[in-house]
Amino acid sequence: MLTSSSQARRAIPAVDTLLKAPAFGVLIHDFGRPLVLDCLRKLLADQRKRLAGERSAAVPDDDTLAAECRERLSVAARPSLRPVFNLTGTVLHTNLGRALYPAEAVAAASQAMARPVNLEYDIDGAGRGERDSHVEERLLRLTGAEAAVVVNNNAAAVYLTLNTVAGGGREVVVSRGELVEIGGAFRVPEIMASAGCVLREVGTTNRTHPRDFESALGERTAALMKVHASNYEIRGFTAEVPAAELARIAHAGGVPMIEDLGCGMLVDLEDFGLPHEPTPRESIAAGADLVTFSGDKLLGGPQCGIIVGRKDLVARIRKNPMKRALRLDKVRLAALEAVLALYDDPQRLRTRLPTIRLLTRKADEIAAQANRVRSAMQQAVGEGVAVDVAECASQIGSGALPVDTLPSSGLRLSPLNQRGGAVDALADSFRRLPVPVIGRIRDGALWLDFRCLDESQESEFTSQLHELQLPGD
Repeated sequence: MLTSSSQARRAIPAVDTLLKAPAFGVLIHDFGRPLVLDCLRKLLADQRKRLAGERSAAVPDDDTLAAECRERLSVAARPSLRPVFNLTGTVLHTNLGRALYPAEAVAAASQAMARPVNLEYDIDGAGRGERDSHVEERLLRLTGAEAAVVVNNNAAAVYLTLNTVAGGGREVVVSRGELVEIGGAFRVPEIMASAGCVLREVGTTNRTHPRDFESALGERTAALMKVHASNYEIRGFTAEVPAAELARIAHAGGVPMIEDLGCGMLVDLEDFGLPHEPTPRESIAAGADLVTFSGDKLLGGPQCGIIVGRKDLVARIRKNPMKRALRLDKVRLAALEAVLALYDDPQRLRTRLPTIRLLTRKADEIAAQANRVRSAMQQAVGEGVAVDVAECASQIGSGALPVDTLPSSGLRLSPLNQRGGAVDALADSFRRLPVPVIGRIRDGALWLDFRCLDESQESEFTSQLHELQLPGD
């Protein structure tokens, strides 16, 4: 029934009255009285503002108000951290969580969350234990190092290493060409300053020689450092000092050599038909005294930073007061132990470790999957968008092998009407699906690279396409 706006505003039921209505009783059962009360007050305030601007309006009934309230509460209750489909073509996508856990790590992490564990308890000795001991022996076997310690990410590993070895204003000598910036404007020189050491640059951007390091050695020198170049590669007229040579120079000068591998892989990727990535074992064999690397990149485990190397230096790192602030929690330790256990049988990594499985998917297998999905996709987007199966190139991501790509396939979605940001609007529609689909925009089309669409998730992907709401629908 239409009434004047003033009459309509007076006709809106009171909050207490509405809360006693059956429809709101269901809401209180589902969401709790405090949330329903807060949502209802805001909803009624919005209704009064709307009615004030209309000459005549209908007063919403209880069921309509309850339906609106439920919709608002459902949106508010939706988790902020949600699963997505990574169809960007970047396997280790930093913004999308990097490496996926293998089933063994998921089970181990779940058990550590649900039950007490011997995190810092020595069961055999019935006394206090060391949390890193749960993974240290495996790391030593896999890297050839004397000792190991783990922290919450590789940035923390680098920080803790530098702070321990060179804190207090001592110098760390690094090639100018290795002063990298990684995601989030995180720069090696800045972390050095934060760690309390002084950066000593040597060489030039494209060429650094052994003599540059030798001439930089002095009383204030605490370490020589080699940094793996993440996200870029210098080509052409270049020269760098190999790790073995840098270690020789450092040891001749009586200081340790530190190598930050950034990504770090525990086995030779060439065994899986992939380009070579430096391993911690190679660094240790070359003479590095301390090596830092990540757990959630090529290694395929949880976010963590791993430090391996000389026993005396690792012991000093473990005693650093900042180690407690940067230590790893029980859940990630459990997951890391499970992932490291998979490396006992490297030949099975292709099937058991999601990172290796995704990186080694065959192009024809991915193309077949894209062909299977194409018709359902075309039906979902309608005649206004051309859908083609197209070859594309995936990348590893997270600073690993930045210039190497992997042949892949996917769907190229091209709006026939290119005016008014049509491609951006199309991409936005896919991000609004129940499980958001994240692709990439290139050459006036939305590309969905199927390399990371696990075949076990294919039906889940296609079943939600009918909910796609394109602009103008």
